[in-house]
Amino acid sequence: MKRQSVVFTRPRMVEIVEETLADDLGDHQILAQTVVSAISPGTELLIYRGQAPDDLAMDDTLAALSGSFAFPIKYGYSAVGRVIKMGKAVDRSWLDKLIFAFNPHETFFVANVQDIHIVPEGISPEEAAFLPNIETAVNFVMDGRPMIGEHVVVFGQGIVGLLTAALLRQTPLARVIAVDRYPSRREASLRLGVEASLDPDNPDFIAEALQHLGSDSLASGADLSLELSGSPVALDQAIKVTGFAGRIVIGSWYGQKPVSLSLGGKFHRSRITLISSQVSTIHPELTGRWDKTRRFQVAWDAIRQIRPAQFITHRVPFEQAAEAYRLYDEQPQDALQIVLTYGSSQ
Repeated sequence: MKRQSVVFTRPRMVEIVEETLADDLGDHQILAQTVVSAISPGTELLIYRGQAPDDLAMDDTLAALSGSFAFPIKYGYSAVGRVIKMGKAVDRSWLDKLIFAFNPHETFFVANVQDIHIVPEGISPEEAAFLPNIETAVNFVMDGRPMIGEHVVVFGQGIVGLLTAALLRQTPLARVIAVDRYPSRREASLRLGVEASLDPDNPDFIAEALQHLGSDSLASGADLSLELSGSPVALDQAIKVTGFAGRIVIGSWYGQKPVSLSLGGKFHRSRITLISSQVSTIHPELTGRWDKTRRFQVAWDAIRQIRPAQFITHRVPFEQAAEAYRLYDEQPQDALQIVLTYGSSQ
């Protein structure tokens, strides 16, 4: 049978390519027809712009993302589909199940049973497509370890930043401050209930942020900052608004973008901890009690609570995928979360 796949052929060039699938499945494989897939405005946009290091492996932990970031590549990790065929060793009850897979954007996909997730009852296909981003947000919160009464700043209110802010609003913090350059995203974070949502391009941003953080803590500034904007400049700003012995979770992947930090001033004496955070792994201190299965369960529960489909701004037919990437690239102020729809499989 034939399928169509989204392929990045060179910077800012996306094509729909037809491929032939093998007739036979492996004993433990399933074939699914895609219903919806979500585009990552972080990693996928770096690839689209040609800013991903082409000598770096895509993701050794995901079977569907082997190889490097060198063009041409297929990339994507949020596909929801219905099972239409199973291998010999797969129980027949899998037929017609709604499933999630960390798979590129394709009209049909093949996956091993151990690599897919059955979508729980009460969660729609569009909501299920948020699983990777909500899992990432859960991971950031776990790595940041917010404590009761702390002051927290979230840099970046793209989809992952918004989901992280939503999770933080469920914890008994003193205040959560959001930061984003786009008014529409700041408005979205305010609807989530953050105390303030600030513009980092404001010349008085640092003073404004410190004022909102208040002086009721031992040292002025944030106890915890999370840099999720994808902008290297934001990391420098995070250092400036984080208080003595505070923590900064760096969730952004900058790709080939250079990062310049001012480490000769406040940082030198502030004992600030910089924490590298990436969802492929769990912090080693937690692995005695936490594994990915447990973290996925937390992520599914968070989807039920947050209902992230509210953040979808564009639903684009799969055949017009190039337009979706162009929107992210040229109109980031309007494109919060774009999903690709697969008409014949709705």
